[in-house]
Amino acid sequence: MLIQLAEDLPAYFYDVFVTRFDFWLVFGIAAQLVFGSRFILQWIASERAGKSVMPLSFWFLSIAGGLMTLVYGFVRREPVIIIGQGLSTFIYLRNLALIFRERRRARRA
Repeated sequence: MLIQLAEDLPAYFYDVFVTRFDFWLVFGIAAQLVFGSRFILQWIASERAGKSVMPLSFWFLSIAGGLMTLVYGFVRREPVIIIGQGLSTFIYLRNLALIFRERRRARRA
């Protein structure tokens, strides 16, 4: 079974990344890179602060990457991506609203 898997894997990857190569594949990979970069940004910010922090840019990258992935899901007709990123993007936007509300309150005080 493992030998058969090892033999079939190159053909699978060729099909996924070469045969199906188009603009939307590149767009989807770019979306994942934007989305994933938020963790690198958060890690760097935390290292600099010496504690775990969530910079504001984390949420903007979450929204950008989430919306890009959502568009990809619509184009590819992927209900799992559409549901997951649709709900997640709403949560990211809500977090930004809460952050900005808190900042307004702090400025008034």
